[in-house]
Amino acid sequence: MALYIDLHVLQSVPFANLNRDDLGTPKTVRYGNADRIRVSSQSWKREIRHEVEERLNEYAKRTRLVPVKVRQALEEAGWPKELAQFAGEQVARSAGKDGLKTEEGGKTSVLLYLPQSGISELTALCQEHRQALETAANKIASAKDAKARTKAASEAVLPKDLVNAVLKGRTATIDLFGRMLAELPGGKVDGAVQVAHAFTVHGADPQRDFFTAVDDWLPDDETGSGHMQTGEFSTGTFYRYATLNVTDLLKNLDQDRARAKELVTLFIDAYLMSIPQAKKNSTAPHTLPDLAYYAVRDRRPISFAAAFEQPVRPLAGGFSEAARQELLTYASAVQRLTGGHGRLTHGYVSIDDKPLEGLGARHESFDDFTGAPVTTAFEAPEGAQ
Repeated sequence: MALYIDLHVLQSVPFANLNRDDLGTPKTVRYGNADRIRVSSQSWKREIRHEVEERLNEYAKRTRLVPVKVRQALEEAGWPKELAQFAGEQVARSAGKDGLKTEEGGKTSVLLYLPQSGISELTALCQEHRQALETAANKIASAKDAKARTKAASEAVLPKDLVNAVLKGRTATIDLFGRMLAELPGGKVDGAVQVAHAFTVHGADPQRDFFTAVDDWLPDDETGSGHMQTGEFSTGTFYRYATLNVTDLLKNLDQDRARAKELVTLFIDAYLMSIPQAKKNSTAPHTLPDLAYYAVRDRRPISFAAAFEQPVRPLAGGFSEAARQELLTYASAVQRLTGGHGRLTHGYVSIDDKPLEGLGARHESFDDFTGAPVTTAFEAPEGAQ
C-alpha cells in the first residue's frame, strides 16, 4: 500500500509573466468555460529542483554536452586537442548498449540527466585509460582505407560498465523527480513527485504593456526613445497542486528512511517557497502562498482542481479570500464523499487569523506546516509503506 503527501496551495501573484510561450505571452488554459493564466509544472519544478540542490549542495545537470564537457576538461588538463576530442567521443560511444548517437559539435542526440560530479568522474576515467585511447586513436589514423577507419572509430574503448555507472548516477532531485533514459538500461528512475500545472482560480487574460527605453546619449536637439516594445503580463490567484509518493521515494533510496525524510522535508519547503523567475527583474513577483493545505493519504492522491472549475467570484474586490472559501468547501465535500477513508491526517497554514474548520490542524508557520506531514508519513505503520 502506497503513502502519499498531497500539497495544495493558493497563491496570489501580481503583475508578472512567470511562464511564457514561444511568443512571449503568459501561458493559458481554458477551464470551466473561462480562460485562465497557467504556469507549467516544468517551470515550477525547475525552481523547486534548484532550491533542493542548493540546500544540499548536490547538483544534477540535464544536458547534451557531456562529451563536450569531458573534452574541455581534458584540454584544460593538458591533453592534445585531437586526443581530448576523441576521448569525449568515446564517452558517448561507450555508453549504453550500443553507444549514444552524437550530432554536430559533439552533442549527444538525447538529453542526459546525471550528477554534476559525473563530468569529473568521466574525465578521471579517460585519464585512467589514456594509453588505450591513444592506441585506438593511432589505429584510426593509420587505417588503410575509409572502411577500416569507420570500423575502428566505431569500437568502444572505455569500459562500458564504468561509463554507464557514472551516467546512471543519482542525486536527490533525480530520486524525487525521476529520469527518463531509455538509451541506458537501468537508467530510468520513476519519479516520486507529481506536479500539476498551476492555473488561476478565476478567468484571466494576458495584459499588454507598452514600454520604452531612453537613449542616455541622445543629442540635445533629439527627443524620443532608443527602444520601444510591447510585453505581455498577467495577474491572478493561482491554485497549485503536487503529490509525493513516499513509498516510491523509499524505493528509489533503497529504503533509507533518514534520507527520505530529509528529502520530503526539503521538497515541501521548496514547494512552498519557490516561484518561477521569468521576468523577475522587471516584475519582482516574490509573493508567498495565501493558504497551504496538506493531506497524508494511504489510498490515492486527490487534487482539488475541480473546486475551481467554476471561476471564483471576487469577495470584497479580490479573489484570494473567495478562493480560500472555495477550497474549504470542496475539501469538506471530498471528506463527505470519501468518508475520510485513506486520509491519515491533514492540516493547513493561512494568512487568515480565523480558523478554517474542515482543513484539519491549524499551523502558525510554514516550518510547523512542513514538519507535520513528514512526521505522520514516517511514523505510519510499516505496512502502509
